[in-house]
Amino acid sequence: MSEVFVAGVGMTQFARHPHLSLEAMAGQALDAALADAGCTRDDIAVAYYSGVTNGALQGQSAIPGQVVLHKVGLEGIPMFNVENACASGTSAFHLAAQSVRSGFCDVALAIGSEKMNIPDKAKTFAIFEGGWDVSRVEENRRDLLRLGEGVEVPPGSESDRPFSVFMSIYAAICRWHMKKFGTTQRQIAAVSAKNHQHSVHNPLAQFQIPLSIDDVLAAPPVTYPLTMPMCSPISDGAAAAIICSRTGLARLSGDNKRAIRVAASVIRSAGSRTPEELERSGAHLAAKAAYETAGIGPADIDVAEVHDATAMGEIFTVEHLGLVGYGEGGAAAERGDLSVGGRIPVNPSGGLESKGHPIGATGLGQIHELVTQLRGEAAARQVQGARWAIQENGGGLLGVEEAAVGVQIFAKN
Repeated sequence: MSEVFVAGVGMTQFARHPHLSLEAMAGQALDAALADAGCTRDDIAVAYYSGVTNGALQGQSAIPGQVVLHKVGLEGIPMFNVENACASGTSAFHLAAQSVRSGFCDVALAIGSEKMNIPDKAKTFAIFEGGWDVSRVEENRRDLLRLGEGVEVPPGSESDRPFSVFMSIYAAICRWHMKKFGTTQRQIAAVSAKNHQHSVHNPLAQFQIPLSIDDVLAAPPVTYPLTMPMCSPISDGAAAAIICSRTGLARLSGDNKRAIRVAASVIRSAGSRTPEELERSGAHLAAKAAYETAGIGPADIDVAEVHDATAMGEIFTVEHLGLVGYGEGGAAAERGDLSVGGRIPVNPSGGLESKGHPIGATGLGQIHELVTQLRGEAAARQVQGARWAIQENGGGLLGVEEAAVGVQIFAKN
């Protein structure tokens, strides 16, 4: 079984790109990753394409990867289309790494591209309706919204503009955490403010305007306790990674010392559990397996990128990863522990809330940031001395947790 390395990464800015096509963004990300790795298209033996919205929004309901990659100069090689909701990019990366680790090939590509900003906003919002079991929509809604019962909702804290049903679900999960652990809206806002401040230093982030905790609290509401800056935006963008064995790495013309080792890559699907059974969550179990594979523990992690579709997602995830104890995520954010310069910096890229969330490219965008951090190339947002990094990326909902979740650990080579 081969060692696996990330030889190159590339991404577009995550933003609204009205004048860029899906393939134009994919081409930009691919070219950047190839240049970063010292690689050519001819070196790639297999490609895994992550795209969730291509069918619904561009009408390419089948073979999106073959169509997009053909237009950017890749053809003939095995190509696989990967859809795992918001965890699709990480799933594509996992499969590419698996191909290399198994000896199937020495150089593989994982790439994701989404164009989500289209004139018909209703079509974009409708995509999210498929992120759970569509045969029991009303039961899903009832069971998940029930989690938020028992928390008083202040008047005027519900938007009169349309938003995804998942925002209501995320808000209910927020309220559950508030009831159980005493987490406050201000602590949730502290996560958002921290990520918006990080993104100021990330030229590839969708938003680059610093916000204070008070700014976040004063922003237009979505649904209590969430305000607009606490929620990820609709984004366009693409990201790519070149994954190699040691043999493949030696064949490329890039600087091998910049390659980052994939110490662990774990994907899990949702299990059956109650909200109270936190240590049975997919994210916690995936993290436990990843730490065991890498031979380290949470205390060894220097930097993390986690799935913060809302700010509450970051609080839950740092707890599931063992970076803080259960119930301690909100207080840790408020103290500054999760900021660059703090005890365990989380989402130095700005996270999904600020960097953006083009679904199929999101996980690969997280990997782009962690590779940049471990190389010491993150400029003003650099986590000093970072040697170990962890990524978490979840997608969809099944029961009370993500339907698919990936946890990966990266090490400075």
